[in-house]
Order: sequence, then C-alpha cells, then structure tokens
Amino acid sequence: MADPIMGWRERYPEKFVSEEEIFGKIHRGDVIFVGTACGEPQYLVRCLTDYASAHPKAFFDAEILHVMTLGVAPYADEKFKQNFRLNSFFVGDSTRNAISRGAADYTPVFLSRLPRLFYKGLVHLDVALIQVSPPDKHGYVSLGVSVDIVKAAVECAALVIAQTNHLMPRTHGDSLLHLDKINFVVDHDEPLLEYSPKTDTRISPRIGQFVARLVEDGDTVQVGYGHITNAILANLTEKKDLGVHSELLNDGIVSLMKAGVINNTKKKIDRGKTVATFCMGCNDTYAFIDDNPAIEFRTIDYTNNPLTIARQEHMVAINSALEIDLTGQATAESIGKTFYSGVGGQADFMRGAALSPRGKSILTIPSTADDEAKSRIVPYLTEGAGTTLIRADIEYVVTEYGIAYLQGKNVRERAMALISIAHPKFQSWLIEEGRKAGLLYRDQAFIPGQQGMYPEEWETFRTTKTGMRIFFRPIKISDESLLKDFIYSLSDQSMYRRFISVRKDMPHERLQEMVVIDYTQETAILAIVGSEENEQIVGVGRYFIDPTNHTAEAAFAVRDDYQYRGIGSELLSYLTYLAKRQGLLGFTAEVLAENEPMMHVFEKGGFTMEKRNLAGVFELKMSFRD
Repeated sequence: MADPIMGWRERYPEKFVSEEEIFGKIHRGDVIFVGTACGEPQYLVRCLTDYASAHPKAFFDAEILHVMTLGVAPYADEKFKQNFRLNSFFVGDSTRNAISRGAADYTPVFLSRLPRLFYKGLVHLDVALIQVSPPDKHGYVSLGVSVDIVKAAVECAALVIAQTNHLMPRTHGDSLLHLDKINFVVDHDEPLLEYSPKTDTRISPRIGQFVARLVEDGDTVQVGYGHITNAILANLTEKKDLGVHSELLNDGIVSLMKAGVINNTKKKIDRGKTVATFCMGCNDTYAFIDDNPAIEFRTIDYTNNPLTIARQEHMVAINSALEIDLTGQATAESIGKTFYSGVGGQADFMRGAALSPRGKSILTIPSTADDEAKSRIVPYLTEGAGTTLIRADIEYVVTEYGIAYLQGKNVRERAMALISIAHPKFQSWLIEEGRKAGLLYRDQAFIPGQQGMYPEEWETFRTTKTGMRIFFRPIKISDESLLKDFIYSLSDQSMYRRFISVRKDMPHERLQEMVVIDYTQETAILAIVGSEENEQIVGVGRYFIDPTNHTAEAAFAVRDDYQYRGIGSELLSYLTYLAKRQGLLGFTAEVLAENEPMMHVFEKGGFTMEKRNLAGVFELKMSFRD
C-alpha cells in the first residue's frame, strides 16, 4: 500500500523540509504551544530541545505553553533555563518539581475559557507543536486523542508544526484539520503516550460502590482522571443506557461502551455519541476510538461549558479532591502552598451538573493520605490551598466510609455529615476541633473507637407487606436534624405512646443521646424513604442490651402518616435479626395498654411471649424461637 504522505510531499514540498530548517523558524521570546497529554508530539519536543542544544544562541527566553504533559518535559531541565521557560495550565508529575522550585510557572484557569484567551489575544501564541494522524485523500489530518485547546492553538499560532504519526487514531467531531492550516510537517511514527494510573484495590473500590448508588440508569456521566475513576466506572457495569459527556475519555469508559452499558440513547444533546475532548488510556483504547462514529471529540469550550453541561438532563459529574474542610470548601489543585494539579474543568462540570435537570455533582476523596497518617477531611483547608470548589458548590461527598450530602445544610450539619464519613481514627480530633471553632455544639458528644464506628454492613432494603420499599440503616451522629424532624412529625398521641411521657419538646441535649450511641451496647435502625439528598425518617427501631440476662429492651415508632403499612413489623423483624446475630436471647418491652398497634406488632413477631399488666402498662418478655 502506498504511503499516503508521499503524494502530499509532492503537492506541498515547502511543508516537508528538514527539521533543521523548520526549527530555525523559531525566534527568541516566542511562545510555543505543545499538544496535550497523550497527544503530545514527543518527537517534536525532542527535536526542539536537540536544536536548542546544537544552537544554544538561536533563541532565548522562549515560553513553552501546555495544559499537561505526560512526557519527560526536557525543556524544564536546568540546562535549558536560558532557552525555555515553562508555563503550564495544569501541573503534572513531570513538571511539579520545576514549578515548586520556581523554575516554571503555573497559570490557574478554567480550561473551558482557554480557547477564548487565545482568540482574544490575552494568551499570545507564536508556534504550535502538535501531533496528528496522516492526511486522508482530501488532505485532512485528525488531532486524534487531543482536541481540547489544540484546535484553538492551531488557529491562533503564526507557525504550526505537525508531527504525523500512523499510530495516532483518526477521531470524529472537531478533530479534523486541513494541511493548508499547517506550515510544516514532520512524518515520524512512535507509540502514543499511555496513561494507566496505579490501581488501588482497597479504598477506591469502596468509593466506587458508594458512587454507584448515586448513578441511575439513563444518566449522562462525566469523570475526572486518577486511580479512583476506573474503580468508579468498574462499579457501573449493572447500569443501563448510560451516556457520556466528559472532558476525559479513558479505559473505563471504553470498557463500558464495549459492554453496552454506555450507549448514549437517553442523552438530550449529542444523542448516540460519547462526547469528550481528549483521551488518556492504553493502546487498546486508542484502537477502539479509531474511526469510531459513536465517539466525538469536541473542543474544550464546548465540552466544558457549564451551559452545555446543564442542557444534559440527568447529568452526573464525578470528580475528586485532595482535601475538604468541615464547612465544605474543597481543593483539587494544591496541597497547602504546593501546586499539585490545577483548576482544570472540575468546577465547570460540577456547576453545570448542579444546573442540569435531575443532575448531580459528586466529589470523591479518600479519607486519608500518606498511609493513613493524615486526614483529608480537615477543620479548615491547609494554609495556602486553592479553593477549587466553594462551600455552595458541594452536593455529594463520597469517601470509603460513606456518602455525605451537603446542599441545604448549615455549617454545623455539614460538619457533622463530613465527620460521619471521615476515617474513624480522625473523627474524635475533628469533633474536638469543630467544637473549638464553633462549627459544632460546644457539648457535641462522640464515642471513639470501635464502639462508635458506624456499622455500614447493617444497611439494607426491605419491602413491607403493603409493597413499600424501605431503606433500613443504622443511625449516624449526623442524623440529629433528621431525627428532630421525625419526632416533631409525630402526633401528641404517638409521642405519648412511644415515650410514655407528656413532654413534647426534644432539645439538642436529648436528641444527641439518641444519635450518638455505643453500637456494642445499643442498636438504632432508621426506616428511610426518599433519595440520598432528601432522606426522610418514617420509622425508628431501637434496642438496649441488658448484659445481666443477655436480652435487650426494644421499642419502635412509626410516623403517623406511614402507620398500618407494615413498617413497624419490618423494623421489628430486622431488629430481631440483628439481635440474634449478637447472640441475644430475646427482647423485653414496655407498652401502654392502649397502644394496640404496637402490641399487635409484638404479638405477631414470632416470639414466645410473657406479658403482665401493671397500672395500664404491659411488661413484655419475648424469647427468640429457633
């Protein structure tokens, strides 16, 4: 088969000249754009630095501009300090040290706005080094795995130098570029850079399981990059009809496309298309996207535009953070004063998803760093940290210990919600610091260690005899407001029957005794309806262990408008199951004689029962049957 480049060499001989001549066109002080991430033209970068080594006085103080490099970034080497100065829009592993020591620059910017900065001349470009596929018969090359800001850079740079590579996939969308737009062509094949983040088999899968609870069939998703991302996507294999509108296309997305989980049939815009702006993955992924009409690469001012994102119904943005404080401020770009990554497109997607009809924004974060030496949930962001997402931005926060929903919550409530999903070894510290700072009640109680650890394995769904599907879960230290709403929803009669008291108030001091419990001595199960962001308690079941005879005192209450629907029976059944697992022998209870509904539930509970009536109160002794 004839080399497709050959015919174009004859047609455009002025574009196919020696590398020495090409790089001789660069002048001192020029601003040189380098293609993004896995689309970086590695050979051209080597040619650039080789030319600088061979001609050390050819140009000085040239500025290298890029979003992110996965390569070795030789221009950041100390020996080229007179020739090049790196300016990056995103900090990566290969440039972080240079930026930290002040030998390179970082420009914080929403990536969606970068093309506009080019077009308006606020960021000036002289040269663009890009990598493309070989031209087709019409003279069009493809930007392949990296359209993002590369298209705008090509249109704004005075000098465009393209490396044609037969291994660059030809992608659909905004990626096509005619040879007329390219000044010089260097034909050189080399493997594309691959991105395979280290696999975390312990924490990331747990985070992925929680995120999967929030993603529904038919949702359109966006994911960030990093080791958590693929674990999240791996937990979506049971979903149906997912769509993708994302900055990044990665191996996990391609796996779900191959499995038929992602088909984009429910999207409201770009229906039938997986839309991304760049790809970071392995060679199998690059082979899959090659000439694949189901995938479109669009410019970053389209994919990351919050208005575009908000037009997608059921848009779910899933990103990660480095640190979040108890008030809900999060950083994804710096660790204290050290620039670690960048603003990127996170805020664009999180805000766009929040504006989407039935959309969600999900922030994932491992609970600790440095082998559990540091908590990533902190009283306040570390000094110098950039606030990537402000307090009002945050909706869902997910760690390996659970889900916290922050929208609509006051500072005290969101602090308690975040503490409830922090690593248990840091929860006491967070409580103490929150009390000192006035973020929590000054008398906020907490039970440290195993006794106070939330037993997530007790979470379950049950269906009542009337067909209601109810979520049962243990009570959390962050449930005080929910429990208050539940108690005050009860009628005076239900309050009296449950507490055998005419007292009608339920202040903080009493409420926190009900939510801060020692799970080795007490069990409290909530019956929940509604979504994660709008949970409502419709029933509460409890038992308190009596160690003298290895039984437990049990009680439950159901909201008036949910009574006679089987919730009480299911609560008691589940409490019985948990008590048997603890080896208890039975329950005791005190029930007002007039409380016929509760007596009925106990009598139908399958116990061997003894009862006696003392002054209008039944004392029940209920032994478990085998």
